[in-house]
This record gives sequence, C-alpha cells and structure tokens, in this order.
Amino acid sequence: MSIPALVRPRPVYRAADLLAAYLPGSFYFSSPGGTLLADGVHARVRPEGGEQALAAAKALRAAAAAGVSEPVVAGAVGFRPEAEAGLVVPAVVRRAGAPAGVRAPDAESGTAWTVDPRPEPADYADGVRRALELIDRGDLRKVVLARCLELTADAPVWVPALLARLVRADPAAYAFAADVTAPGDSAPRTLVGASPELLVSRRGATVVANPLAGSAPRSGDEALDRERVARLRDSAKDLGEHAHTTAQVAEVLGRFCVDLEVPAQPEVIGTPTMWHLSTRITGRLADPTDPACSALGLAEALHPTPAVCGVPEAGALAAIADLEPEDRGYYAGMVGWTGLDGDGEWAVTIRSAEVCDRTVRLFAGAGIVAGSDPAAELAETSAKFRTLLRALGLEDVA
Repeated sequence: MSIPALVRPRPVYRAADLLAAYLPGSFYFSSPGGTLLADGVHARVRPEGGEQALAAAKALRAAAAAGVSEPVVAGAVGFRPEAEAGLVVPAVVRRAGAPAGVRAPDAESGTAWTVDPRPEPADYADGVRRALELIDRGDLRKVVLARCLELTADAPVWVPALLARLVRADPAAYAFAADVTAPGDSAPRTLVGASPELLVSRRGATVVANPLAGSAPRSGDEALDRERVARLRDSAKDLGEHAHTTAQVAEVLGRFCVDLEVPAQPEVIGTPTMWHLSTRITGRLADPTDPACSALGLAEALHPTPAVCGVPEAGALAAIADLEPEDRGYYAGMVGWTGLDGDGEWAVTIRSAEVCDRTVRLFAGAGIVAGSDPAAELAETSAKFRTLLRALGLEDVA
C-alpha cells in the first residue's frame, strides 16, 4: 500500500511581518488585494524582441518544471518602450493579506539634504508653455510633462524604513520596492514608492484597470477640500483629460475581453496628498490561457497610458524626450507581479523614487491639455512630490 505524500499547508504570514522582513534586494508589493514578498533569484526574464509577457511565460514554465513551489515573475519595467526592465523569477515567495496597522520609524529629523531640481521650476513652466504650443497647433491633444528632484542626504538612506513609512501613510496604495541596480551603479539601486494607480489586475478571467487622470492637491482643510473635489468633478479640462485616458484603456482591454464595463462618469478618490478623477474598468477575458492575456501581457498592452504619456502616444513620447531634460528611468513605468496561472497585479510607478546610497531621485508629472495653466501644473507636481518628501522627513522643497 502506498503512503500518501505529506501535504504541508502554506505558511500564513501577517502583512506587517512581511513588511518588517523586507531588505534591499528583495521584491515587495502590497495593495488592497494582499502583500507579496519575494527573495532570491531563480531566473532572470530575458525578453525576445521586447515582449516581456512571452518571455515571462517561458520562464514561469521552466521554473515550475525545476520544482519552484510558487513561481511568479516580479519586478519593474521602465517608462519608454525600449526602456530597461528588471524582471525575475524569485526563489522564494511569501504572501499575506492587505497591510493594516503598520508601524514604521519616524524619519530622522537631523538628516541634512541638498536638493537639485531638474529642471528649475521656472524652466518647467516654460516647458508647459511649449507643450501648449504643440497642442494649439494640433500636434498633440495631451502630453504629460514631468520634472525631477535629486536629493542627496548626509548619510545613506535606509530603504526598509522609507518603504514602511510609505505603507503606514497610505495602506491602500500600491506600495513597492524593487531592485533595479544597473551596471555601473556605485551601490545597489532600489525603486520604491506608493502608487495610487492600478494599471491592471487579473484574477481568473476577470480583469480590472483603474486609470487616474485629472488631479487637485489635497489641502488638509475639510471645507477647502470639499470645494476642490466639487471643482474637480465639474472641471471641463480635467474631465476631458480623464476621458482621453479612460477611452484608450477601454479600447485596449476591449481587444482581449468579451465583456467590458466602463462607468459613464468618473468618481473622485483621495490619497494623503491628492484628489484624483478615477474610473474603475472591469472586463472578462476571452481566452485566459493566452500569454498575452496574463496580467503582465495586459499591462504591456496598456503601457504607457495617456495618464503618464499623452495623446497621440507617438507624438507625446517625442515631446517628452524633447521637453524633459532628465530621462525618466522607471518613473511612469510599471511594477508588479504575474503568476504561472496568469493572475497578477501591476501598478503605474508614480509617487516613486530611485534610491542609491545617499541619493534619492524622484519625479512628478502633470497632464497638459488645452487650457492648462503653467503655474497650476507646476503646483500640481509640487503636491505630488509630497508623498515621498513626507516619507523622507522633508517639508515641501519643490
């Protein structure tokens, strides 16, 4: 008589334990859907012809055949189509529920920082004016312009503490930390952030995307915030900007779905620093077994959305390359994970920074459309910087 194999139940972890266990070099991702911590590298995903999803599917099958107990592909992909990607099949994966009751050390108040804005604020406003000229000529309908702050501390920045503060500040965000060390880096480089924007998630045949476009800074004053939310709901400029993004996301998902639900009007959602127009789009996949319909495949098809690029995409990419003095790197790219079954979650890498030793490089952008005001767009980027600046213990310096 054969003896049945011993079935070991999957260990149950608390989200706070996984956050506390994160160390640079690991991959961390948390959202309202749960928490994932991955360690080690079983294999690196090496795309052929730039198609990440096909290479990921191949790597996942090989990992399963090699005995990896829960193969996933995890990591980040940069903004531009030809951008670098840091996707791996980790050796070990641990999961928990959504983060709650997170504890984090306060930022050290004695840290001395130098701040290098790229470009200077006045030059960014000039870039907005040049973008408006392109829009007035009919070359573009929308372009997202970003600016960079390069911060240098007097001591190395401890990424686990920074990540914990980001999760504590907004447990509902898509928080992440991914190793993006590149050849030539003098020290390990980590992409860390807390994005409010879900690019796409997949569970079985169900897919969800939640594009955000159209924003207003959060003031902290209840009465003033009610006014800002009301103005955002009624703003023809912001509603038009949001419609560009929603239409493209729905069009792309419609290629893969037999059913698609797109709300007629956006709602307003809030983060600790911003208000955003938000549309939650849901669909049912025609063929969940197709690698192109994996969470990563759908994310590839959607990226970059008009929320971080513009309309039309080719013209917006060219304008960004011309008007932004700093390469975005992983900013406005995508970060997340996909499993062997195709399920997974990918967020847009906004409210993020790349940390390398004492240097923190962060970006913030604003959508430029007809009617945009350069001073208001500059102020919007300053407000978006606050997510990372507060987690670093800095007052507004942007």
